[in-house]
Amino acid sequence: MDFKYLGHACFQATIGGKNIVFDPFIRGNDLAIAAGINIDEVKADYILVSHGHSDHVDDLLYLAEKTNATIISSWEICQWVVKQGYSNIHPLNVGGTKLVEFGSVKMTYALHSSSFSDGSYAGIPGGFLITGEGKTIYYAGDTALNSDMKLIGEYNNIDHAILPIGGNFTMDSNDASIAADFLKCKNIIAMHFDTYGFIKIDHNLVKQIFTQSGKNLHILKIGESIAI
Repeated sequence: MDFKYLGHACFQATIGGKNIVFDPFIRGNDLAIAAGINIDEVKADYILVSHGHSDHVDDLLYLAEKTNATIISSWEICQWVVKQGYSNIHPLNVGGTKLVEFGSVKMTYALHSSSFSDGSYAGIPGGFLITGEGKTIYYAGDTALNSDMKLIGEYNNIDHAILPIGGNFTMDSNDASIAADFLKCKNIIAMHFDTYGFIKIDHNLVKQIFTQSGKNLHILKIGESIAI
């Protein structure tokens, strides 16, 4: 199982021979462009979308139409996609699970907001529990620290958790460290940081917070991969 960081909250995972892209936002991300990420080289069999904000869906239709990937997201986002003329979708809501070739995708609760660029409602925000190759990965999506994470940690053996650490719009590194305790997970992959001034982080300080609490924090460079 391999996860490649494409910047912001966007990852490309390879699980069971399938390519899964999370929250596609590349062409509008100056850091991703500077790092040499080319959306036309991104492969996707599935695209998982946590919520409707532009920094998570701007490249959704472009990538889906290029790859014919199955989009998995909330009912509202899937219906918006259909209205744009793309039909390869599978809608979920919080608590729902979709069985796929590589394992399963379950939508989880996220404490955030969700709307499209025009301000229209994009459904409830979420995260995803992904199983495959005998492992379980938690992709939190944009979220604040919340007590539902205790339930996720109680009923799932999470190998790695992908958590936002940038603060301002999501939880910061201190809250993410607490979230890792709730999840009973010591292996954390950072997301949603540095893209804009609002979410710039002190890398050394963030690493210290996680190290002092006995956790393994991976702050990947854009384009870098990690084997799980």
